[in-house]
Amino acid sequence: MRILLVVYDNGSYIHWFPQGLAYIAAVLLKEGYEVEIYNQDINHLPDEHLTQYLDKNRFDVVGVSVIAGYYQYRKLLKISDAINKSKNRPFYVIGGHGPSPEPEFFIKKTKADAIVMGEGELTIVELMKALANKESFAPIKGIAYRDGEKIVINERRSLIRNIDEIPFPAYKLFPIDHYRLLRMPNCTNNDFIMPVLSGRGCTFTCNFCYRMDEGLRPRSNESIIEEIRFLQKDYGVTYIAFSDELLMSSRERTASLCNDFIKAGLNIRWDCNGRLNYAKPDVLKLMKQAGCVFINYGIEAMDDQILKNMKKALTTRQIIEGIEATLAAGISPGFNIIFGNIGENNKTLNKGVEFLLKYDDGAQMRTIRPVTPYPGSPLYYYAIEKGLLKDCEDFYENKHTNSDLAAVNFTDMTDDELHRCLFDANTRLLTNYFQKKLALTLEQARRLYLERDAGFRGFRQT
Repeated sequence: MRILLVVYDNGSYIHWFPQGLAYIAAVLLKEGYEVEIYNQDINHLPDEHLTQYLDKNRFDVVGVSVIAGYYQYRKLLKISDAINKSKNRPFYVIGGHGPSPEPEFFIKKTKADAIVMGEGELTIVELMKALANKESFAPIKGIAYRDGEKIVINERRSLIRNIDEIPFPAYKLFPIDHYRLLRMPNCTNNDFIMPVLSGRGCTFTCNFCYRMDEGLRPRSNESIIEEIRFLQKDYGVTYIAFSDELLMSSRERTASLCNDFIKAGLNIRWDCNGRLNYAKPDVLKLMKQAGCVFINYGIEAMDDQILKNMKKALTTRQIIEGIEATLAAGISPGFNIIFGNIGENNKTLNKGVEFLLKYDDGAQMRTIRPVTPYPGSPLYYYAIEKGLLKDCEDFYENKHTNSDLAAVNFTDMTDDELHRCLFDANTRLLTNYFQKKLALTLEQARRLYLERDAGFRGFRQT
């Protein structure tokens, strides 16, 4: 069987490596299937080119993976239309976090033949075997599929417990020289960057999160180190962007991983997602020694009641202590704050703004986005229960038009008042950011002209 996996164009020039699709490609290759990657993202090919490509090249299966998001949904519809127009249309499969919670809706909208729900590595292999042998899909856990005019949703598959059993992503199928040019906070001009997964899942249940896999399933330290060494040796990678939900899942796990990085002599720079209740001085010192330069923290709000409403399992005291400890360790923190959750108002928003202004180290542009109740999240089902949202179609077709606009308003404010608050808050944050940039640029100009700084290469757009 010939299988074409499509990496859609996200409108950027430097792209995040399509890690999920690369894992799927790896298990398919292991089973002996012929796999090809269609890189619309890098080549910025128009959607109609995919139709032409499918017309000229016969494939048995075409697959696409998408996360939840307004852009991703609309792009998926265009990709699906291009696939469905092909004279040699293959069997069409969709996967990813986006369609998994509401597979029936996505099958109807895309006319896909099947959707893989949740983790796809085991499911896709079973689906391909059944397809090749012309067997029934009924026994296959973890899929929804079209059966004539009916849409059948099978039982969901249990999570893969031993992540080490999954082969490394199929790097050889992808143009890594392009993907490794990704830029991350505090990387150098000479860094080559690739994402690596240190585990799957999360031990927390924040109400806005749609990645609600049960529990944490970390990879072994040995497996992670092996993959990093491979990326260093074969692709010259110098910086690892850990892409899983939560590398800092406990103080013990974080310390163990860092100690093994140091013992292995990896000499790698890296960043990760972290939890501020685990951001203790001893752990952070060890992370710094192991090469960590940036930790992305999900702060979300600077009000204790709002944090409780979010089920964040975090306090403002823990946030402040953790950020101060991170800065003291010489690691740059990422500040993620959202607005518009249950109980929020302008007062709670301004607490977040003041926090960002106080602790901003200038490593990133800081803005605040509205909370979005993605399908699959507890907040999504709460919105439906309260009559704020009708269903998945209402979310994607009517409400979620942009990630910076409120899809559902959970506050007591009007939509106009909510967006006015966001405008005022982000005006302060953006002014702060560009004032710092301006001051830096003017200092460069001073050194250039008044000190004759011959090392300055001119004012350049980056």
